[in-house]
Amino acid sequence: MTLPTTTLGRTGVTVSKLGYGAMELRSRQLDVHAVDHLLGAVLDVGITVIDTAPDYDASEEHIGRAIAHRRDEYFLATKCGCPVGETGPVAGEHVFTRENVRAAVEQSLTRLRTDRLDLVQFHASPSPATLAEDDAVAELLAQRDAGKVRFIGISGVLPHLREHIAMGVFDTFQIPYSAVERDHEEVISAAAQAGGGIIIRGGVGRGLPDPPADLPQRFQETLRARKRRFEETDIADLLDDMTPMEFLLRFTISHPDLHTTIVGTNDPEHLAANVAAVSRGPLPPDVYAAARARYPH
Repeated sequence: MTLPTTTLGRTGVTVSKLGYGAMELRSRQLDVHAVDHLLGAVLDVGITVIDTAPDYDASEEHIGRAIAHRRDEYFLATKCGCPVGETGPVAGEHVFTRENVRAAVEQSLTRLRTDRLDLVQFHASPSPATLAEDDAVAELLAQRDAGKVRFIGISGVLPHLREHIAMGVFDTFQIPYSAVERDHEEVISAAAQAGGGIIIRGGVGRGLPDPPADLPQRFQETLRARKRRFEETDIADLLDDMTPMEFLLRFTISHPDLHTTIVGTNDPEHLAANVAAVSRGPLPPDVYAAARARYPH
């Protein structure tokens, strides 16, 4: 199996259409040998995008320990605005001062054991007004000019996402999208048409298994709602030989303007299944059209 690749918008970087979302490595209780093996396998199967964040607790440190010695094999994306120095799953309120952005970059460089971050994204979809309050974008551009950051992006959602695109400064946009969450379908295309690299999160709905107990309540509620929506819609005739997870993942990569979708797991079997699904490519056009009709937005 060979993972398909594409160019991540105006960055010009070739990336695998399946990326790895490292929020699943947030726990400090994970067996380090198992994590090291998993991250090695991520690279071995051809995944070239790894996405993390400072407030995914131990995630950045696991990545730095496990695969810093293979740094040239992956496009490393992290975030800023997260509270620097805090731990815990998705910790605290985000702060978009120049000082916090600068500190986040330095902290990530140390934790990830690297001399450059390929992509730093503003986390939590701050409004343009919030970003302007203390010149947060200017600080991230200064970090880019200093050679510590290659590209800048934003993890965004409506209602601010169209304003983010209009700012004209972001190389990438990380946007939620799946069969059960199609609200951003059109704005994804708008971001791509503006030259942005499109990174999709939530591409398997994250709603089939029960949400992890250590996630904050707001995330658990969102995931349960997605699970209910998926289960309440009859798609048995569309599955053919696919599992529900394969169907959801292939639905996501069927979006014509997707460049990569980040999917998290700490289970090697799930990783192999995700690779197999994406290697099969998008859904057949008729199945994709039928699925969109069954899950309107």
